[in-house]
Amino acid sequence: MQPILIFDFDGVIVDGISEYWTSSRAAFLEIVKGEKQSYDLPIEVPQVFRELRPWVKNGWEMVLIAAELARKNSPIRRTFDPTHFAKKYKQNCQEALNIWGWNQKQLQVYLDNVRKQSIKVNKNKWLESHILFPGIKELIYQLPKENIDFGVLTTKSTRFTAELLNHLNLHPKLLYGHESGEKSSVLLQISKDRPIKGFIEDRRATLETVLKTPGINSIPCYLASWGYLKPKDLDNLPSNIHLLKPKNLMSPLANWP
Repeated sequence: MQPILIFDFDGVIVDGISEYWTSSRAAFLEIVKGEKQSYDLPIEVPQVFRELRPWVKNGWEMVLIAAELARKNSPIRRTFDPTHFAKKYKQNCQEALNIWGWNQKQLQVYLDNVRKQSIKVNKNKWLESHILFPGIKELIYQLPKENIDFGVLTTKSTRFTAELLNHLNLHPKLLYGHESGEKSSVLLQISKDRPIKGFIEDRRATLETVLKTPGINSIPCYLASWGYLKPKDLDNLPSNIHLLKPKNLMSPLANWP
């Protein structure tokens, strides 16, 4: 079986921050539509939302952040300082869920439904709100010349990712979305069928999990420098996580760090 290079999607192949905010904002407003209280959220991407994006692992969290930006007494609104919320990110997310009386699955369903509606109403506008990072398409088109396949492993839904990849004229041999489970488990499954030449991801914590997982801890792991990185993601980077820069994308995989 031909070897494969696995890419994360958001923050590695595409920059979708505009779509994330638009869909998260719309999902929140849909949830609270029947309430007497009105909520005000900007159309443009708030800087706080942009800066918290590196902490987001799943789509529902973005809806929750939008909600907290709308709630007057939320920790985000009190300081408008993303580092304050990020210090105890998981705890703050759980507390926010409790305050709103929501659950993760509920928010994910609303987000997915908003995206389905956006695609139904104006598919091209939705697709074009995702911007390819420079050099990515050229790299992917170069891989067949090196006898390497291209795969995508993302926390976005498979359906939406497939729509976007098709629009971008990118056609992976393998595509796994959030429905497939944890990324480390999916990589382990893939590794049983074919050699993995590398995994490109912009979440350092995800790469660290891969390196701690028996069976896949020898996969070359690459941290995308152009992605949604936390301020300290590059500090004391483990030697087996290689920092990938845009200039690396121009060279054959064999020459990567």
